[in-house]
Amino acid sequence: MQQANATLTERVVLVTGGTKGVGTGIARAFLATGATVLVCARNEPDALPAVGGCVAEFVSANLKEPGSTDALIEAVLARHGRLDVLVNNAGGAPYALAADASPRFHESVIQLNLLAPLHLAQRANRQMQQQEEGGVVLFVGSVSALRPSPGTAAYGAAKAGVLSLVESLAVEWAPKVRLAAVSPGPVLTEQAERHFGDAAGVAAVGATIPLGRMANPDDVGNACVFLASPAGAYVSGSNLVLHGGGERPAFLGAANAQH
Repeated sequence: MQQANATLTERVVLVTGGTKGVGTGIARAFLATGATVLVCARNEPDALPAVGGCVAEFVSANLKEPGSTDALIEAVLARHGRLDVLVNNAGGAPYALAADASPRFHESVIQLNLLAPLHLAQRANRQMQQQEEGGVVLFVGSVSALRPSPGTAAYGAAKAGVLSLVESLAVEWAPKVRLAAVSPGPVLTEQAERHFGDAAGVAAVGATIPLGRMANPDDVGNACVFLASPAGAYVSGSNLVLHGGGERPAFLGAANAQH
């Protein structure tokens, strides 16, 4: 019987957008397992994710540029000769009402959040299929794919597309490559003030969540490690929702009946 554990020593992990926010939490979680972790972004940060004496490696990449996916995977292979786990984390979108946003804006959001991770997953799969132990491709989704997403409609639509991709690619690329998504709700990052306001706003949002707080980047990282580890060996085509219990239905607050 195979032992389920979170040890990923000798595994090579690539985390896109791994230099800040949720990506940093994901990179730290994999570093803690003993994995070799590479993070990519357009610009190298002042400090890279680190756990103890283990530090993530940096690769410069702009995933929206043609040819960037091949160059990124080739850089990983040139350093380590293999790729065992890809975490498609890079993404996001500024607030913009759909009626006011330009076609170019919507296209850019879809490119970053749906097409870029698809193209990178394709290239990673090509390598993983050649490896004896295959590989794992994870997508960081969002609860925006599962509920209305006013102000970020194109983003929510792109993330819904990601969930469909995970289901389809899990069938196409099995059994060598497993795929899964992790869909967080609100996450407390260094950019939280842009989305939730000051500390009082953060606390107010946290109070609406059944578990009493927003997720932190390490929560997302721990979920990714589970899915990539032997403990998640039979998970493929699935979406793990990390929303702390979800949102209280609005009608409960509007109704005048006793609850």
